Amino acid sequence: MTNHALILNQLSPGANLEAYLRNVAQMPLLTAEREEELALRFRTLNDLDAARELVLSHLRLVVAVSRQYAGYGLPQADLIQEGNLGLMKAVKRFDPTRGVRLVSFALHWIKAEMHEYILRNWQMVKVATTKAQRKLFFNLRSLKRALGAEQAVSGDQAALIAKELNVAPEEVLEMDRRLSGGDTPLETKNAETDDWQGTLGPIATLAAQDADPAEIIAQSQEEARTKSIVIQALGELDARSREILSARWLHDEDERAPTLHELASQYGVSAERIRQIEAAAMRKIRTQLSAAA
Repeated sequence: MTNHALILNQLSPGANLEAYLRNVAQMPLLTAEREEELALRFRTLNDLDAARELVLSHLRLVVAVSRQYAGYGLPQADLIQEGNLGLMKAVKRFDPTRGVRLVSFALHWIKAEMHEYILRNWQMVKVATTKAQRKLFFNLRSLKRALGAEQAVSGDQAALIAKELNVAPEEVLEMDRRLSGGDTPLETKNAETDDWQGTLGPIATLAAQDADPAEIIAQSQEEARTKSIVIQALGELDARSREILSARWLHDEDERAPTLHELASQYGVSAERIRQIEAAAMRKIRTQLSAAA
């Protein structure tokens, strides 16, 4: 079997997903030095054995990312296979001389392939046709959690999400209805006791979030990178905008964020003006984050 065929064979979960997940979990992780050596060999010598080792050592990252999209009702094996294609693209384009680990660089390519697969195949998606609607499709769940919406979003919540993502509130409500209809519960009830038993549902097959070293590394590096970008973006704001944004969003967890009216009184302007300043500052930071993605 050729190297290329061997890689493709090992990238396919096939019919036995559980066996594939066990095999992937046993793949050794690479040190930074070994990763750089392999990447240079592949980049300069087109060494397919080096590429194969890079890909196989990061398959667990693809598995971890695939779990983030469990709520779209698509087979995990298919998501993994698409993500593996993204991983191979990342390996092909990876430049080890830039000082970034492959695990961080590959996240973008893995997620991009999974996003395309979901949009192509999820039968409920009818409205994700523009860039803004695609953003709504993939960010609605996290925004709902941020707003504390456990079930369907309310009209006020839909308006806030619509403003954040530049879509109509009606599109938010429609997408929420579609997504809610396609969710698969992670836990199921015991028919005899009527109690929730996590061991009976799909949640039993998910590894703990802190059990995957590749995911830990990826999350740590991504958080550090994001923090660096945010700090840089904050430094480019004027003093008032920086103070308002810090007070509203960067306070300690045990502290209460000041309201718009409280900040308005502090700065001698209207609450609407404070909202405008906050929104403008957030746009600048989001632009910085998007440019660095």
